[in-house]
Amino acid sequence: MYKKKLIVLLTTAGLLGTTAVVGASGLVEKVSGFLHKDVKVVINGENTSLTPVYIDGKAYIQVRDAAANMGYSLHYDAKNKEIELNSKSEEQVDYMRGTGIIVGVSEAGTDQYRIEFLGMGNNAWVILNVDKSTVIKNAEGKAVLAKDLKAGIQIIAEYGPFMTMSYPGQSAAASITVQAERSIKEDVIQSVKKTDDGWQVAFGETKDGETVTTLVLNAGKETSVLTSQGESVKWEDLKAGAKVRAYYGPIMTRSLPPQSPLFQLVVLSELQTPAGKMTPEAAQQYRDLAWAQAGEQTSRITTKKDEAAVDIVSAKDVAVLGGSDEQKKRFADIQAAGGNVVTVTYNTDQDTLIGPLVIVFDFETKQFVGYFPRK
Repeated sequence: MYKKKLIVLLTTAGLLGTTAVVGASGLVEKVSGFLHKDVKVVINGENTSLTPVYIDGKAYIQVRDAAANMGYSLHYDAKNKEIELNSKSEEQVDYMRGTGIIVGVSEAGTDQYRIEFLGMGNNAWVILNVDKSTVIKNAEGKAVLAKDLKAGIQIIAEYGPFMTMSYPGQSAAASITVQAERSIKEDVIQSVKKTDDGWQVAFGETKDGETVTTLVLNAGKETSVLTSQGESVKWEDLKAGAKVRAYYGPIMTRSLPPQSPLFQLVVLSELQTPAGKMTPEAAQQYRDLAWAQAGEQTSRITTKKDEAAVDIVSAKDVAVLGGSDEQKKRFADIQAAGGNVVTVTYNTDQDTLIGPLVIVFDFETKQFVGYFPRK
C-alpha cells in the first residue's frame, strides 16, 4: 500500500482565524472588516458556505473551514505559531502482491517492458507492464534498471490496482523487488521421490547405454509446483517422464551429482494441465486461426497479433452471430450439448463505437462458428 501525503506549513502571518490578523512584527492588532454574504467562494468548482471578510479591500476566508473544504485537516502549533495543513485525501492504493519468477521479458516501447510473471496464490500468471513510474530495486534497496530484468529472476511484485479480464490478466507494475537470480533447467524428470524434508527431483542423461543422474533438486515447503498457466499441481501427481521447467539455486553443492534448492517447478506436460485449461501453445494456435479469419478487418485491429486475449467460455452464456447456416447450426449444437467455445478478442480503432472484435471457435474442433455481436 502506498500513501501520498502533502503537508503544507504556513506561518500565522497573513492568516485570518476570526477578525484578528498577526502582523509581521508578531504583535496582534485588532482590525475591522466587512462580511460580504453576496460573494460566493467556490473551491474546485463546488460552492461552499464560506463567507469572505474584506479588510482594506482584500478578501480573507476562515482558514479552518477553507482547509476542510479543500480536503485538509488543520492543526495549530501554538508553541511554534504555525498552522499545519495535512491532506485528508491521502491516496491509499491497495496493490496486489505476488512472489514468483520472471518467465520472460519483452520490450513494449521506449522505456516500457512487458514481463510474464508466474507466482503463487491468486493471479499466479500475470503480465506486468513496466514503465518509468515502476519502482525497481534489489533486496538491499538499490535501484535496478528495467532493462536488466530477465527470465529466471525471482521477484516480489506489487501491481494494480486494476487488472484486465484477459487470460492471462495484465496489470501495471507499481514496484518490483529483485530477490535472487535462479538457474533454469527445462528437461524431463528422471525421478521424483518424497523425503523427510520435502521432495527430491532428479534429472539425468544416458551415457553409453546407462542412465546417469546429473542434477538433484531439493524442494521444501517454500517450493511451488504449478503449470505454465499458474494452476497448482500436487507433488503426488508428478511422475518420471514429465517435462518441466525448474528454477533453482543459486546455491549448488560440489558433489556428484550436484544438488541445489528448488524454488519453483513448472509442469509443461499436457498430462498435468488441469481440465479445461489450454496450454500457451494451444492459445497461440487459436490466435493464428483468428488472425486469418479476421481478413480485411486486421487493418482496424490495434492489438498485437500474438497478444490477443484467448478465453474458454460456456456456449450457453454467450450470443454468437454465425455467417452461414452451417456455422449457426454448429453453435446451436454446442449450446445444446452444454459445450464450450473459445473466444479470441482484439481491440480495434472502432471500439468506442461498436466494441472490440471477438472471434469464436468450437473448443473441440477449432472450427470457426462466428463473432460476438458488436454494438
